[in-house]
Amino acid sequence: MSDLPFGFSMPNDPDDESGRRSGDSGSGAGSGRPGGGDSGTPSDFPFGDPQQMANMLRQFADMMSAQPSPGGATGAGEEASASGINWDMAKNIARHTVSQHGDPSIPPHDYAKVEEALRLADLWLDQATDLPSGLHTAQAWSRSEWIEKTMDAWAQLCDPLTSKTVRAMGQNLPEEMRSVAGPLLGMVQQMGGMMVGQQAGQAIGELAREVIGTADIGVPLAGEGNAALLPPGVAAFGEGLEIPEDEVRLYLAAREAAVHRLYSHVPWLRSHVSNLVEEYAAGMSFDVSGLEDRLGEIDLTNPEALQEALSGGIGGEGLFQPEDTPQQKAALGRLETTLALIEGWVSTVVSDAVSDRLPQSGALAEATRRRRATGGPAEHTFAALVGLELRPRRLREASALWTALERARGVEGRDAVWQHPDLMPTGADLDDPDAFVSGGGEFGDADFDISKLTGDADDAKDDRDDRGEGA
Repeated sequence: MSDLPFGFSMPNDPDDESGRRSGDSGSGAGSGRPGGGDSGTPSDFPFGDPQQMANMLRQFADMMSAQPSPGGATGAGEEASASGINWDMAKNIARHTVSQHGDPSIPPHDYAKVEEALRLADLWLDQATDLPSGLHTAQAWSRSEWIEKTMDAWAQLCDPLTSKTVRAMGQNLPEEMRSVAGPLLGMVQQMGGMMVGQQAGQAIGELAREVIGTADIGVPLAGEGNAALLPPGVAAFGEGLEIPEDEVRLYLAAREAAVHRLYSHVPWLRSHVSNLVEEYAAGMSFDVSGLEDRLGEIDLTNPEALQEALSGGIGGEGLFQPEDTPQQKAALGRLETTLALIEGWVSTVVSDAVSDRLPQSGALAEATRRRRATGGPAEHTFAALVGLELRPRRLREASALWTALERARGVEGRDAVWQHPDLMPTGADLDDPDAFVSGGGEFGDADFDISKLTGDADDAKDDRDDRGEGA
């Protein structure tokens, strides 16, 4: 980048002697015309000579077309999503990121330990919830396998968020620039999509070094029923806890299996979470004040300079800064409540299932709460990129509500709340759980027929009896 701000004119251009007019100050005050004379260009055009700017954009396009993608991904034959993000490229970058730190395959004995833990923990859950097992597969994955098998879910989850920023790169530019540059701005928007895709790949690659399984964020990222744990993630979670490795693995396996039970037998839940993310994205608004000043400091002939300007992500320090809107805040509140209810239910069910079997279950539960409340460095990076932290901020209140509901109505009554989203507690109910538990409003008149949720409660009970209550 040039040492001096120069609008959209060529840096260090020996023919550019226009400078700024005497007495002018601030961005866009000068004409920016090469040679300084009157050429018919409107004197109030803030980006210099329109033709010169168009030439710069064309030159930038030519330069960027020759730039290789990070991680050896060229993008050839790969298509961007409807949002403009190339998720195939992001996957390649993510795999390259984990391979740089070493990512060995899972040894057979570690694979067997994880598979056994998932199956055993799933049996324990039979006594803690009326929802039947949701496991179809139980596997141990390397970090690269986690990336490969969860990338589609990341794309679906993040597209509404990242696409908002990519579109803003063209739609929120000043009218003068859009009218002059015309189709070339599509190139800038396309490059923005590539930049976001690169950042997403790097962030997901780093995230793969922190995750434990497929359901760390409260959503099964490999689809319902496809449970898996990452042995390196399990080992990292247990560091410093002074708890036997087998006990740590069984506790985390129970959490993984519980999330899959919930999503497998609550058909509306995944789409509900996705809709809330889309509502949040729809409420995004970007602060374009001072955009002209920031644009004037970018050297369009330098691809690295534009990448740096665009690479702040939604929550970073890029050209487009998000503003909080009432719609966005309302959607965020509903999403955080839903995530807290999911996490609170999982915590309650897992505690019921393992408290008499795992001596250190209380310490493991507290470590999990801290982890979900704070997150790791890669999770924060990813949240900054997409502009949203998938975090249950009221986990303790939600857990207390599910526990109180179980005491008042039993396991069947607790789980029957998942029959329909209209029966679910709200943020206000987390403030006053006693009123919700005592049966205020429609909830008190609800007919808790768990068979509507699970298919056939008697068959589920018979299945549990066949497996043995002491499993």
